[in-house]
Amino acid sequence: MAISYTLVQRKDMSKGALEGAKLYYAQAVSTRRVDFDDLCDEIAETCTLTSADIKAVLDRVIWGMVTHLKNSEIVQFGDLGNFRIAVGSSGASTPEEFTATMLRKPKVVFHPGKRLQEMRDVAKFARFTVDKDEGADGGGGV
Repeated sequence: MAISYTLVQRKDMSKGALEGAKLYYAQAVSTRRVDFDDLCDEIAETCTLTSADIKAVLDRVIWGMVTHLKNSEIVQFGDLGNFRIAVGSSGASTPEEFTATMLRKPKVVFHPGKRLQEMRDVAKFARFTVDKDEGADGGGGV
């Protein structure tokens, strides 16, 4: 198995690049989408839990994560990794000038755990190409 990628042409943003120069860059291609139900069914095939049991547990996991993230707590999710909230804002000249309206929408930041990091370290890549007979829509990606 390999991570699929394609090449896209973008403006060269490097220092000293000629005006209008373009370079090719790799871009990941998703070959299909695995929906929640299918993932739960796959997990159920490998253990003694039913798909409904797995869905119920994952529903409660999400509920717990939301509860802890709302309280500015880091959620450590085993080998999956850590989740935390990050907040940004526009700037103010003095603390007195700062108001809550300057805050931006919070983001959920994910830091992968050891197993996911190891997967990245040993990843193999395969260039994704589309046969010209498959139509003009580019096909293949999700």
